Amino acid sequence: MTTTTGPMGEVLRDGERTGLRYVRLLRHSPEKVWRALTEPDGLRHWFPTDIVGERAAGARLSLPFWPEGLELASTTDAIEEMGVDPSSYVSEGELRVWNPPRTFEFTWGMDGREELTDMLRFDLEPTDDGTRLTFTTWFGDPTPNTDTAVGWHVCLDHLAGLLDDGPAPLTEEASALVVQQVMARSDELRPAYASLLQEAVGSSS
Repeated sequence: MTTTTGPMGEVLRDGERTGLRYVRLLRHSPEKVWRALTEPDGLRHWFPTDIVGERAAGARLSLPFWPEGLELASTTDAIEEMGVDPSSYVSEGELRVWNPPRTFEFTWGMDGREELTDMLRFDLEPTDDGTRLTFTTWFGDPTPNTDTAVGWHVCLDHLAGLLDDGPAPLTEEASALVVQQVMARSDELRPAYASLLQEAVGSSS
């Protein structure tokens, strides 16, 4: 089973930048965790988008949303504000670091806007009984986003479930159930993350 170093992510501050760091201790090999992080068959079950592009540092990436991922994404409002139909929108990014099965880092951008471009980094460290996964994300927007923080927490929970229990069926009924579960869990976490982010930003100002 999977454990965490704490119930919440850790808020990071670097000047005006805000980031989050989550740690998960997974009872699975780095190779297995790496496949779940980088291959479509794994991503579909925990990450909002596919990650399409050459696996090489500097490569451009396309990040098309899975249908259920779009329903859950906290970026839907931002996409609509750009005058684009969310169901047809594809985010873009750049692969920064590709060092299997240790480090995977890339940017996730929207419409070329710096304030809507986040950095995501996954570091895998082998342990005696599996893998220590450290996920770090830096927000493009200096204003912390509670929904994004909650979303990554829930995504990592689903990654752990995928590794522990295997993939869930991709039926319409199963997808609807996942959406309901994610929304319920998000509602539970949102007040705590709002407080955590507010406290961290306030103490650094």
